[in-house]
Amino acid sequence: MRLRSLTLAAASGAALLAAGVLPASASGNSPGNAPTSAQEGTVSAADLLAKVTSCSQISHGKYKTDDETSATVPVCGKNGAVFWKADMDIDCDGQRTTNCNENRDPWFQADTAFHQSDGKPLRAESLPYVVVPSSSSIWNYSGAGIKGGGVVAVIYNNKVEYAVVGDTGPTKIIGEASYATAKALGIDPDPATGGTDSGVTYILFKNSKVSPIESHSAAVSLGDQLAKQFLANN
Repeated sequence: MRLRSLTLAAASGAALLAAGVLPASASGNSPGNAPTSAQEGTVSAADLLAKVTSCSQISHGKYKTDDETSATVPVCGKNGAVFWKADMDIDCDGQRTTNCNENRDPWFQADTAFHQSDGKPLRAESLPYVVVPSSSSIWNYSGAGIKGGGVVAVIYNNKVEYAVVGDTGPTKIIGEASYATAKALGIDPDPATGGTDSGVTYILFKNSKVSPIESHSAAVSLGDQLAKQFLANN
């Protein structure tokens, strides 16, 4: 496994999370209770992957998966979603926890671009979230209907894990998710040496938002609905 690129050290920016659209009755994910396995929801990995076999490129260029690699990954458009296929580097930024802190992660930052409903940074160790590239001439995620707290179906090794858009990264690199996302998918979540070099598909549902952003159960509920719509509309 390659180490996470040093350019990620300057990745995060602060942003306020706007009000959500999912009913507040959705239960929250208690700290430390990271999902330990996936298949989440009722839509299979195979059915989702069957809809993303070809790419209608919407980005104005392609992304690198790491600082030292060439740019080979486009952002692709579908009805109601965007997607890319890449690697997974481990984001451990946000609140300090047992496995996400300066001692465990050489690139640790105590903040995430999007925050919990109480204003605190997200908890990478317990909350499945995905990192999107910061807006640039290559691609502007917000212009494509992707929001902080938006739902993402992350697919790896025939498993589906629902996550939220939780952080922003470098403008030229793609393919990163939180400690909890990796762990749920059976990927080594170690922030310094973990991750996987390939085989991860990220499907981001447009104009979606989980409220509160820290509720993983709400992400799964909304994600399952949106995945069914995605299959029906593509």
